[in-house]
Amino acid sequence: MFTTIKACTDFIFSLKAVDHKREPLVMMREVLAHLGNPQDTLRTIHLAGSNGKGSTVNVLREMLENEGYRVGAFTSPHLSRVNERMTINGGQISDEQFLQYMNNIASIIEAHYAGDYPSFFEVVTLIMFQYFAEEQVDFALIETGLGGRLDATNVITPLVSIITTISLEHTAFLGDTFAKVAFEKAGIIKEGVPVVVGVKNEEALAVIQKVAKERHAQCLVLGQDFTVVAHQQEMTSQSFDYRSAKVAINGLQLKMAGAHQMANASLAITAMNILHEQGHVALSEQSIRQALQHAQWAGRFEQFANYIVLDGAHNSEGTAALIQTLQTVYPNQPYHFIYAALSDKDHANSIALMDTVATSMSFTQIALPNAMPAEQLAKLSTHKDKQYDTNWQTIVREVIHNKERQDIAVITGSLYFIAEVRQWLQEEMR
Repeated sequence: MFTTIKACTDFIFSLKAVDHKREPLVMMREVLAHLGNPQDTLRTIHLAGSNGKGSTVNVLREMLENEGYRVGAFTSPHLSRVNERMTINGGQISDEQFLQYMNNIASIIEAHYAGDYPSFFEVVTLIMFQYFAEEQVDFALIETGLGGRLDATNVITPLVSIITTISLEHTAFLGDTFAKVAFEKAGIIKEGVPVVVGVKNEEALAVIQKVAKERHAQCLVLGQDFTVVAHQQEMTSQSFDYRSAKVAINGLQLKMAGAHQMANASLAITAMNILHEQGHVALSEQSIRQALQHAQWAGRFEQFANYIVLDGAHNSEGTAALIQTLQTVYPNQPYHFIYAALSDKDHANSIALMDTVATSMSFTQIALPNAMPAEQLAKLSTHKDKQYDTNWQTIVREVIHNKERQDIAVITGSLYFIAEVRQWLQEEMR
């Protein structure tokens, strides 16, 4: 049994999925059965996708909270501490509760599996289900960790599913084509359960629509069944209109920047409209407006003083969205990119995109076993003004200190990198 949160988290961080060769989801279902199947007591919204899950969750949470509901949210990764992954109305799970639910799992693993633990993500998913069930949340917003079909969260039957976007990521696990990745993400679609889709890639969308049809699931697609019309992007907000067959809302003000955030917001609005039509939630236009004005997501086009932008654009789709947002919000200012990432991503395409708009490119790395070496990242860049340093604090300080005052320092890549820089910046600015 674990007696301190540090011992507990140190242990679960050591758990690796590759160490366990069981059939996917079998152990999850068995352990959940031992726990009394807490997931079956929850009313859930299930989200999969390569980008945009967290932002969509935050808009949903704000809308539901505005209507007076108690809302659990399960997101990943965390920026500072693992407790961030499971919140109720924005408040993190306490260390005491985390330990309690982990020890429930530990006793089952020791008794029935000879101490052979599942992966880190499976363990935190098991903790989350216990927490939300015991706290009797009205709704649980649950992000997949990787893929969908075989994801540890895919033991629920939600009220509605959302698939945000599809890009080529984690190809060793999900497949090396848009169709293969889409098939894995579409695994969250359940028989007769509506699915809201923000996917634009035609190959991926065709797969999702085919799976939805096979499972008799209503499939609402951005750009076909509902639309957004952008109006104005300012430094701290943007405005757009939302349209569907049954709903039209003009002049929505969104705090989060970027066209991709309007798309994410529209997915949340559509999902809420479905829940409203089915009688699961109360929903007013005022709740939608207030939610969009307040929703924000740390590390996603997060702006700091001195023209510093942090964005966890961890794949080429995210990088393209970041650049589009930069060119909208700061169209006439030079961009100095600082990039660090893990080794399982499509770095060449992301770096090529940045190279085309950057004034300078800087590469670094973080202290994780699967971090991509800074030198290797730099070799992928063709920019005439590039540098690298294995110490990220050194290079971040240098870029911020040497840039012109209104130049933009864009710190991007892995969210683990963003988490470390974010904490450092907050301490530096105190």
